[in-house]
Amino acid sequence: MSAEKLSFEDFQPGRRFALGPKPVTTEEIIEFASEFDPQPMHLDEAAGRASILGGLAASGWHTSSMFMRMMADSYVLHSLCEGAPGVDLMEWRKPVLAGDTLSGHSTVLEARPMRSRPGIGIVKFRHEVENQRGELVCVSENSVMFGMRAGPADIGISPETSA
Repeated sequence: MSAEKLSFEDFQPGRRFALGPKPVTTEEIIEFASEFDPQPMHLDEAAGRASILGGLAASGWHTSSMFMRMMADSYVLHSLCEGAPGVDLMEWRKPVLAGDTLSGHSTVLEARPMRSRPGIGIVKFRHEVENQRGELVCVSENSVMFGMRAGPADIGISPETSA
């Protein structure tokens, strides 16, 4: 990727960004659960097997956090991202088990300039994350704000006064 950051104009509807791969380890599942979601099926292999999850499973919140990291590595950290106003949809479709490898994609659904914030556009995404068997484990939709490419006319500076 070039040194130039992705701006709002680079997020056209239909564009897809690859996510992952992200291997999931026993250690990280237990570490995350110990701090943030200490339920037995996230802390102990036997408890996980005895649950409806079928094994030591990442918390849904851990799944969301791993997805966020994949998104950050794919395009957010290489862009003029200004944050997100929230999440419209977050579904955990299948358990993420120790030993799984996650991958997926983010697809731009729509993009529009923000009326309330000149120079910023808002981009709506649909994200899908799968395990190594191609099973959908997480689906999310949300909007993200990105800075626009700014030229002198775009930010109210005339060429004569910008020197």
